Order: sequence, then structure tokens, then C-alpha cells
Amino acid sequence: MQLSEIQLQAFGPEHIEGAVALSRQENWPHRPQDWQMALRLSSGAVALDDQGRVTGTILVTPYGAACAMINMVIVDKNVRGKGLGRRLMDQALALAGDRPLRLVATTAGMQLYEKLGFVPSGTILQHQGNVTELGAPEGVEAAGADDLPTIKAMDRDAYGANREALIDALAERGQFAIIRRNGAIEAYAAIRPFGRGEVIGPVIAGNVEDAKALIRFFATTRPGAFLRVDTDSRAGIADWLGEIGLAHVGGGVTMDRPSRKDAAQARPKVYALANQALG
Repeated sequence: MQLSEIQLQAFGPEHIEGAVALSRQENWPHRPQDWQMALRLSSGAVALDDQGRVTGTILVTPYGAACAMINMVIVDKNVRGKGLGRRLMDQALALAGDRPLRLVATTAGMQLYEKLGFVPSGTILQHQGNVTELGAPEGVEAAGADDLPTIKAMDRDAYGANREALIDALAERGQFAIIRRNGAIEAYAAIRPFGRGEVIGPVIAGNVEDAKALIRFFATTRPGAFLRVDTDSRAGIADWLGEIGLAHVGGGVTMDRPSRKDAAQARPKVYALANQALG
């Protein structure tokens, strides 16, 4: 098939079935519901062949004017090497406007991203599995609806962008836990159904022990459940995740355009992502 026979269109709900088929081709665990959530938060494009089949996808998830995540970049293996990935990226760059951009790259995509001005900034480690038996942590509680404004403000400070729409979507689909001291929320985490089980993230905390406590809170309430955590290799919890039964199974390279290497470290900070697509 020639590249000229592949047309790009705006990504709509009618393309979810084809997108799920593409992600399964890549052995990604995304269910239709996971694609629906990502699309609800994003705009994007799909590539359609002359039979109307989805042969490529890309999403752009804006977080206010501060930044946007480029994610769910997939090209059907039967049409790779023809420049379709570049066409999808060009569309994503147009959708993002002048926002600074972030993404988590696979090894296969890095060369293209570097050509487009993205700079590597870190490594994301995907951990998943069935957690070993853990004792319930002290000082962690389920969050209520009244806690969401504070959670949104804390997330904005840690992530450096307004992700209120993401927090609302997580609240609809999952649960939040918090650590409250002297009446003030100092850390939070979320859990939601995703892929083969549930994903814990974001995890935002002021120190590593609070981050671990939040993860333990969800793990102890779901004995035997399949859980996933995506963490930055510099966050300091990867070895511990392996010790409790969440094996390192892959990940990706964080990339930014322009570079954020000299950005000040936020406090509290991000110990786990919502997932690799959403940051």
C-alpha cells in the first residue's frame, strides 16, 4: 500500500475498535474503556487505509497551556517504514500548538522524536504483578469528594501543569487515597481499572515513605489483584516495587520539547504516573 492511499482523520469514538486492535498488535493491554478515557482527555488523529481500517493512531493530551502529552502513537506493522509515523507526529504538533511537549518513547520511536527536537530526560519503569502480603499502612485514608480541590492543587504543583480534567476522570473511574497530617493533605494517590487489572497512579508525595504507604494502602485492600505502577527510575521506589511482587516488565524514555533538564525539582513530587500515556 502506498502512503498516498492512507488518509488522516480526526480521532473519534467510531475509531476506538480499530485502535484497540492496533494496541493489541503491540501487546499493549489497553481495553476499549482505556482508549475511551484517553480520547476523552485528548484530541488526535487516525490513519485510515483505502478500506477504512485504522492503520495508525496518535493522541495529544493538553494540560492547560503549560504542556501537552503526545501518546498512543501506533503504526500498523504492515505499513511501517513509509513515513506514516512522521505524518501522525506532524498532525500532533499542529494540534498541540505552542505548548511544551512531553512523551514517553519506545526504542523504535526515539529516532523520529529526536529528529523533531525532543530531548531524552529520564526513564520510566513499568512494574506489574500480584503484590505479596503486606501490612496495612498507618495514616492513609480514603479521600472524599471534598478533598478533590486540594488534590488538584497538589498535583498541579508537583506536575507543573493543570491536570484537573485528568483528576476528574480518575475520580469517576477509580478511587483516591490521601495522607493527612494536622488537618492538611500532604500526599495523594489514585487507582483505577486499567488493562489486565488496575493501575496505581498518580502517586504524589513529599517523601518516598509516604509514596510507599499510599501504594501499600491500595495493595492491602486488593489481595491477589493484578496491579501496575509506572515510576521514574529516579523516584527511588523501583527496587521496593520489585520486592513486593511488582516485577519490572518494561518502560520507556521520557522526552521533552523543549528540554526541561534544568527544571527545579518540585516538592511534593511525582513518584508514579497516571500511566505512561497520560504522565
